[in-house]
Amino acid sequence: MTIRILAVGKKSESWIQPGIERYEKRLRKPWNLNWQFLAHSALAEEAARTQESDRILAKLKPDEFVILLDERGKMLSSPGLAKQLSAQLGFAEITLVIGGAYGVDERIRQRANLVWSLSELVFPHQLVRLIVVEQLYRAAEISAGRPYHHV
Repeated sequence: MTIRILAVGKKSESWIQPGIERYEKRLRKPWNLNWQFLAHSALAEEAARTQESDRILAKLKPDEFVILLDERGKMLSSPGLAKQLSAQLGFAEITLVIGGAYGVDERIRQRANLVWSLSELVFPHQLVRLIVVEQLYRAAEISAGRPYHHV
């Protein structure tokens, strides 16, 4: 299963990259992870959200399962995320979308198969990247029945 993380913004900062790489290296087949970064918009709030959403939509394929990370989404437990991802094994690709500073517009929410909230708290986008990769690793371990996740 290929999981693509489509993120608005530049590549990960040097202080966060080692943590991301740690979990990427630990992910085992069939969980293949790749990143795709889209430039931030230079426009103001609503215009930036629209422009960045246009860029995101242009990268989404009709046959992929799209998970939007959004604070207004559904909260999942780690086992719940593992179950959700395992249920999507028939899709050629799963794409997780991390929007820009102003979020995404309604078109992205409508396109998403799942809108996922990490927490009621709001996190910096760089930190979200690390949390997401760790949770993907945790989900893979849960799905494989390995002991990384303790209940």
